[in-house]
Amino acid sequence: MAREDTMPMHRRQVLGLALAAPALLRVPPALAADRADVSRKVLLTWHKLVLELVRHTATYVPPVAARAFAYVGITAHEALSSGNPALRSLAGQLSDLAPLPARASGVHDEACVLHGALQAVVGELFANTGPTGLRAMQAMGRKMGETASTGIDGAVVARSVAHGEAIAERILAWAAADGGAVIENMGFPMNYTPGTRPQDWVPTNLIRLQQAPLLPGWSNCRPFALPSSDACDAPPHPDYDEAPGSAFHDAALEVYETSRNLTQDQKLIARFWSDDPMLTPTPAGHWISIVLQIADRDSLPAEAISATLAKLGVAQADAFISCWSTKFRYNLLRPVTYINRHIDPSWEPFLITPPFPEYTSGHSTQSGAAMTVLTSVLGEGFAFDDATHEDEGLPVRSFPSFAAAAEEAAMSRLYGGIHFRFGNERGLDQGRAVGAYAAALKTEA
Repeated sequence: MAREDTMPMHRRQVLGLALAAPALLRVPPALAADRADVSRKVLLTWHKLVLELVRHTATYVPPVAARAFAYVGITAHEALSSGNPALRSLAGQLSDLAPLPARASGVHDEACVLHGALQAVVGELFANTGPTGLRAMQAMGRKMGETASTGIDGAVVARSVAHGEAIAERILAWAAADGGAVIENMGFPMNYTPGTRPQDWVPTNLIRLQQAPLLPGWSNCRPFALPSSDACDAPPHPDYDEAPGSAFHDAALEVYETSRNLTQDQKLIARFWSDDPMLTPTPAGHWISIVLQIADRDSLPAEAISATLAKLGVAQADAFISCWSTKFRYNLLRPVTYINRHIDPSWEPFLITPPFPEYTSGHSTQSGAAMTVLTSVLGEGFAFDDATHEDEGLPVRSFPSFAAAAEEAAMSRLYGGIHFRFGNERGLDQGRAVGAYAAALKTEA
């Protein structure tokens, strides 16, 4: 972990909040330190379970997963801020989020508050997961309940858990009205009228469910920090043109020629950032995983972790809302469609093309947003290793900064053959603009 005098000011302030906690709680420093470790464990363990639940819950396609990560992160931050005057609630800063319930009189334990809040919010958000996921949540509830409550007076435990549950109940009521709570038909509309222009998106596979695009109305969801879904809309893409030598044809030719000459490292990069739903925790989960790895490596306190995850979750959820607004404004076809029509009818991309329009790239947009938030919290030039997919046999990748990781994630979509370069580059720009709103949120009093 970096020395305090070399840390960004924001990070030093957040760490200071945790160091101030013993005085605020009026308990012996040694006991406060032990309880702080329990709070960290509760926070990190529940988030790690959410990564697995996203992977195993059928409706958790990338925009839906990003929404869940946002609500889980916000819930954790609100649970902690309700008992620490050095922390600032996000109520009044996020769209339609009213003040959260105040604590009842009497002593509260932070780990128990966190556990009560996270168990309630995760249980509701993932109520539609399969039997394995339900059993995992039940087992986690018992295990983390025991971890949080060991050595704590029963009345304090009950009061603390009840407060955490009250926080979660209010967050869930807020979430239920955002337009994204119900996912029907796996996110694919029952009725869809395709575009008729030559540049319009068309299905890219024969799967019956995917003959309509995924979540065409997602931009109607209530943003978290953005003033509106189109506040950070990308500029128009290059004019559609089928003539060789045109800017659009050249962009398609770049995808085609790149895919035919991929190096082994480029193939690895494409796989590393693919983050397919049902196989991985999705693109948003990849960045959540990065934060959890840093939190473990640097022993970050719960207050710093929760503030970072709340901002990151907001940035990524808003990035998908913004990106989907742009996607369905332009409704642009995918490279495979253009290349098969005008360059090589037998060509196939390295990765499977997702079932929705090309412009802008979702991976690039949410990576730009994530990079902006994490740089604002942890600083420029913050180096880290990313072992998100180590269990799937992909090697750990090392990055000198969050910007470098985001730029690689964007390029991975060109290597995969599923995005034009301009879709990736404009997506990064769009994500940076979205991320700035989340980075401006105040988590300190």
